[in-house]
Amino acid sequence: VQLQAYGGGLVQAGGSLRLSCAASGRTFGSYVVGWFRQAPGKEREFVAAIGRSGFSTDYVDSVKGRFAISRDNAKNTVYLQMNSLKPEDTAVYYCAASSRVWPKVIVTATIQYDYWGQGTLVTVSS
Repeated sequence: VQLQAYGGGLVQAGGSLRLSCAASGRTFGSYVVGWFRQAPGKEREFVAAIGRSGFSTDYVDSVKGRFAISRDNAKNTVYLQMNSLKPEDTAVYYCAASSRVWPKVIVTATIQYDYWGQGTLVTVSS
């Protein structure tokens, strides 16, 4: 599976962006997909994840109520809608796919993911 994340950009605090993670291959629906982010000088951190069918989701506390993850398996795409953006959301955002099964997969752990996209930069100005 090859993943490509896009949709990042520069936005003012309080604004919105929608990130997309497009995947190659016809079996994309069999993967759990997660979004992670990495700010300069910091470790990569979990942001959100979604199960194969889209019914199961999980978020880091700092984005709950502001971000929403969804997927369209027919389009081989996972989305991350980001609202009420804050300067601390500034980071390179990566999508990743895991062949492990929800809820057994530890969605917050980078080691649980088999494939990674190249990242897209989100910059939130104050």
